Amino acid sequence: MLREVAATRYVTPLRSGGSVPGVVEADDLGTYVVKFTGSAQGRKALVAEVIVGELARALGLRFPELVLVHFDPELAAHEPHQEVRDLLNASPGVNLGMDYLPGARDFTPQVAKTFPVDPLEAGRIVWLDALTVNVDRTVHSSNLMVWPTLGVAPPRLWLIDHGAALVFHHRWDTSVPEKAYDFRHHALGHYAPDVRAADTELAPKVTRELLDEVLAEVPDAWLTDEPGFATPGEARAAYADYLAARVAASEAWLPTDFPSREELAAEEALRAARTQEGRPKWLKRVPDLHGKPPAEQDWSIHLG
Repeated sequence: MLREVAATRYVTPLRSGGSVPGVVEADDLGTYVVKFTGSAQGRKALVAEVIVGELARALGLRFPELVLVHFDPELAAHEPHQEVRDLLNASPGVNLGMDYLPGARDFTPQVAKTFPVDPLEAGRIVWLDALTVNVDRTVHSSNLMVWPTLGVAPPRLWLIDHGAALVFHHRWDTSVPEKAYDFRHHALGHYAPDVRAADTELAPKVTRELLDEVLAEVPDAWLTDEPGFATPGEARAAYADYLAARVAASEAWLPTDFPSREELAAEEALRAARTQEGRPKWLKRVPDLHGKPPAEQDWSIHLG
């Protein structure tokens, strides 16, 4: 089961994502990036974080430890921004924390130009994203971190932020496990990901027993009152059934059509040219930042 800790200090909000997570210190002397139940994304985002993150860990992918964080909004009484205070005041009790990776850097397009990634490792990550329908790991928003960045240990890729995955749980009645999604612009697509080798390796490991173990990590409170399900147990079974059926149908959704670096660059240049052409004359002097990544995040700056 996920460890439980109690928050002892609210450090600062992180504004790099729509959920506005916060850096929090806890009574186990650990530091965590916490996603709150009161965020606009709601509990489903936290459910997706647990399921995909723990599934990634079980399959041998690098993913920071998740913990359940008991949070008292009074810890953030000093927070000056009203919208952040409203979020925190709506999130008393159990929230979801991810182990803070000191000094970790975003895997940006600039980093990707020189950072080595083995095709099989890239294939494993793409395979997991395709299985769990994680459409939020793109060239310009990778949700990957490089860590460590100091010391003698080699830097590695770490997966983070899976709140946008499992899109089927937003529309249980219309989603089918065999559906394919467009992963052409996956953050690792230009590394020639060997998704077929990954499918051969990983699919047999995603057993019903493993899925049940992963679903057991999701707190009952986050599955209560789910439309269409009378109990949290029924909801857990539905997730496990869907993912098991999707694993069995991997040949139908396995992504293989990835553009090269050159093709991506040509697509971006064409899009930029079309955008520039459509601008009024006065606006053509303004840089086109569409699709560009946000400022790189270094979480260590928040720990004063």
